[in-house]
Amino acid sequence: MANSYLESLLGENEEILLITRQHWFLLVSATLLEIVLSIVIIVGVTLALPFFPLAGLGYIVLVLPVGRGLYDFFKWWNVQYVVTNRRVIHLAGVVNKNVTDSSLEKVNDVKMEQSFFGRIFDYGDVEILTASELGINRFQRIGDPVRFKTAMINAKEHLGGEDFGAGPGSHGAKRDIPELIAELDQLRKQGILSEAEFEAKKRDLLAKI
Repeated sequence: MANSYLESLLGENEEILLITRQHWFLLVSATLLEIVLSIVIIVGVTLALPFFPLAGLGYIVLVLPVGRGLYDFFKWWNVQYVVTNRRVIHLAGVVNKNVTDSSLEKVNDVKMEQSFFGRIFDYGDVEILTASELGINRFQRIGDPVRFKTAMINAKEHLGGEDFGAGPGSHGAKRDIPELIAELDQLRKQGILSEAEFEAKKRDLLAKI
C-alpha cells in the first residue's frame, strides 16, 4: 500500500532510485517492551494451565502487546526516505500521510554523520542543505546512509546539477551560497538554528567559494 501511495506521488518520467528506512535498531527499541510482555504472558499462562485450566483465557491479553507491536512495526515501515531521479522524498504516516520533498536542483550540500557503531551496523544521519524555504532536512539513523548519499550525488549529476563533491571552484556553488547563507540566517532568527550552528554552517559554505 505504501509503495502504491509513493508511486502516486511521482511525476511523469520520474523514477525511484533508492528507498531506505530508519535502522531496524529503532524498531527493536520501540517494540522491546511489547516483546517482553508477550513472552511473559505466554510463559506465565502456559505454566499455569496444568493447575488452572481457565488460565488459558490469559492468552487473550496477548492482543494488547501484539497489537501495539504491530502498530509500531507499521509506523516504522511507513517512514521512507526516497531518492528519485528528480528529488528526495521523506514519506511518513500509516493512515495520515506526511510528505516532504527536496528538489535535487536546489540541493547545495549534503552531510553524513556515522558513529563507531553506526559504521559497524550501517546506520547514520544525513543532513541535506537546500536553497528552498525548508533550508535543512535532517534524516536521523537511516539505514545504509552511504548508499543513500551516493544515490543523491549520482542523481543530481545525471540531472545536470551541481555535484556535491565538485569542490570550492564550482560556479553553481558560488551562485547559491549567498542565498543559502541568507536562508540559514533566517532560520537563526526564527530560533531553529543556534548562533553556534549558524556560524559553523556559514564557515563551511564560505570555504566553498
